[in-house]
Amino acid sequence: MNWQADWGLRFRMFVTMFLLFALYIVFAGVITAYIGGGIFVFALMFGGMSLVQYYFSDTLTLRSMGAKTVSADEYPQLHGSIERLSQQADLPKPKVAVIDSDVPNAFATGRNQKNAAVCVTTGIMRTLDQEELDGVLAHELAHVKNRDMMVMTIASFLSTMAFMIVRWGAFFGGGHNRGRGGGGGGIVVAIVISLVVWIISYLLIRALSRYREYSADRGAAAITGNPSALASALLKISGEMDKVPKDDLREEAEMNAFFIIPIKSGIVGRLFSTHPPTEKRIEQLRTLEREMQAL
Repeated sequence: MNWQADWGLRFRMFVTMFLLFALYIVFAGVITAYIGGGIFVFALMFGGMSLVQYYFSDTLTLRSMGAKTVSADEYPQLHGSIERLSQQADLPKPKVAVIDSDVPNAFATGRNQKNAAVCVTTGIMRTLDQEELDGVLAHELAHVKNRDMMVMTIASFLSTMAFMIVRWGAFFGGGHNRGRGGGGGGIVVAIVISLVVWIISYLLIRALSRYREYSADRGAAAITGNPSALASALLKISGEMDKVPKDDLREEAEMNAFFIIPIKSGIVGRLFSTHPPTEKRIEQLRTLEREMQAL
């Protein structure tokens, strides 16, 4: 496997992560000044719950999506493909799961490379041929190899905490007023700052997610040596996504960051998408194919 680095892409991811880190450092300092030590108690409690959720992420995610872990006897071809591609990617074979859904999609989950799962829908197995399905599976394995689930969980932690402060600002305000005999104005400032931080981090995290999709596409091309197969799969999947009932897998919109193709939800959903436009991903894959042919 020739896993070549895209330094331009890496630089954009680094800048985005740096901006998130800087934003959260400023956020922690300002919120501590206005709310005081109570924020650390909340952070510890919320952090503990997030850690438990992250540790059991593969089990919780599969269960919430209605996915069933399947054996090699049930899906021998799917298991064989994932085992072969895992060897090519130098990864332990992940758990294999299937969702009985007409939506053609796939995702990976798990806290690390040794505790990962790759899940596909029955719809995607019916829609794609074997080479195209291999491209999709390789894309999900690239997410595992890049530790994207861990990166996105960490990136989202303080953003979610900022949102919780906005949502439950009245709780902190009451505690602050009882402890200091007033100061409601400071709580209002803290809530406004939290709202601003949440909005900015929301946009940065979605930008980071889009960059990591490009990276996973490059990884899939490196694993299979066949970028055109993934490009063909993306065309087929994106064409099928709008044909399925809206009350199917679309209700799991919070999982968008991990799907091979995002579930669209109108203009706003596309504007703040966790995935790059399909046509741009295909353009990148075509470029990779030309580069491979030139070698």
